Amino acid sequence: MIKKHDLILALSLLLFSPINAQDTYQRNASADVQSYVFNLTLNDSTNQIEGEAEITVAFKNNPEAFTLDLIAKSQTFGMEITDILEGENPANYSFKNDKITITPSSDSTRSRTFKIAYNGIPERGLVIDTTKFGQRSFFGDNWPNLARHWLPSVDHPYDKASIEFRITAPEHYDVVATGEKIEESYLDDGQKLTIYREPAPVAMKVVTIGVTQFASRLIDKVHDIPVTAWVYPENRLDGFSDYSVASKVLNYYIDNIGPYSYAKLANMQAKTQWGGLENAGTISYFENSVTGKNEVEGLIAHEIAHQWFGNSATENDWNHVWLSEGFATYFAILYQESVYGEEKRKEELALDRKQIFEYYRKNPSPIIDLSITDPLKVLSVNTYQKAGWVLNMLRHKLGDGVFWVGIRTYYKRFQNANAMTTDFRKVMEEVSGTDLKVFFEQWMHTKGYPEIKWDWNYSDGKLAITIAQLQKHHIFQFPLEVGVITDGQMEIKTLQIDEKSKTFEIPISDKPDALVLDPESWSLFEDKK
Repeated sequence: MIKKHDLILALSLLLFSPINAQDTYQRNASADVQSYVFNLTLNDSTNQIEGEAEITVAFKNNPEAFTLDLIAKSQTFGMEITDILEGENPANYSFKNDKITITPSSDSTRSRTFKIAYNGIPERGLVIDTTKFGQRSFFGDNWPNLARHWLPSVDHPYDKASIEFRITAPEHYDVVATGEKIEESYLDDGQKLTIYREPAPVAMKVVTIGVTQFASRLIDKVHDIPVTAWVYPENRLDGFSDYSVASKVLNYYIDNIGPYSYAKLANMQAKTQWGGLENAGTISYFENSVTGKNEVEGLIAHEIAHQWFGNSATENDWNHVWLSEGFATYFAILYQESVYGEEKRKEELALDRKQIFEYYRKNPSPIIDLSITDPLKVLSVNTYQKAGWVLNMLRHKLGDGVFWVGIRTYYKRFQNANAMTTDFRKVMEEVSGTDLKVFFEQWMHTKGYPEIKWDWNYSDGKLAITIAQLQKHHIFQFPLEVGVITDGQMEIKTLQIDEKSKTFEIPISDKPDALVLDPESWSLFEDKK
């Protein structure tokens, strides 16, 4: 996702300071959620929702107690449970500290369905408000772990499941949600039932509903995937125009990465805390993304890239969220490079590099920072821009052909599954035949980047270039390209940097007019000259 504030301020990220802990979410040892069916009733008189969740669980071993997340009622907000059934019988459960603990009956059946009836007013997660045009609206806004405010669930990306939403609401509302629409029925009492079903497994962080007055249009079909726009009627033509680029972006990623996992690609103008939120198959974009000026192509490319990285191939641990955000950042650049050329890649990377330097001076930490526990704190320039730069360097290290083979192999292996950084590294080593341990250790687990002071001189047919690394905590190993300019022509020389300071001598017939470090933007470093 991209934060709303960031888009307003040149797409820069809000920064968070890490705290001393890590992703300690308590996982169910045996229970694996297979599917959720959420029956939700919405109304216009209050913000209270009525819910029934049908949760099918497969037990890996003998059935044992498992937990689900749900924020309990406290004063105004939160949920009350009225009943839980195991099959058709009352379930053995407790509800304490925002956790539902269910102890299954003692028979050996490995697959069980539990029904949880509940109601309440969600404080977060489901945003009940009015649109910028004053129309009442309901929008799911779960990232990172806010689904628990309105949906009983395993609210962590490690356990993904198929999703079905059955939304009953006053008939004047239009409804869009995760999945394919399979029913829309007008009921006798002025209510309307709308059902969406997504068979692919998704994490709760990226499931959503949108309920308000919408104008919707089929933009295109790409590889039989319907691409739609859902925007406010008051700005319908501007919205259809702004979101129409989604079909080109989708086609680029399918052609270059692999099959799309979800039933549709809906692009939704929404009331969201983010600039864009990559809900699986139903992306939310902030309300003012609609201008009619077609200025959100980069945002759209970022959120659609998430459908592959973060949604389908999902990080198994919050501290590895770069597998989502870093990938989306760089693949948005790759898409733009394919449309606008090499200079666009350099331009975007230059903006990102500036943010990386500014962030590091205030937050000297690595991309994979095990001191972080709050999922919101994993979002930073490190996990977005710096991680994107690491993919850029990996691409150059391995070469375009091998890089893309590795990307496609990684996605094929972890499509609709979960992965960690080591999994990605092993795939890239496998396809390249290259040991990448040092590369990943220094760029993922080590803070900072090379801070370089350099100089050159020419004498007796030799160009001497001295490169010194100024940072004290680590000596980085990396290739550094130098553009040697003579008579208006540039020749690129590559220096292998692996020492604190080193002088390289290059035979050359004439004295250069100038030298340029990294003219093609392949190495992350700060020039301290």
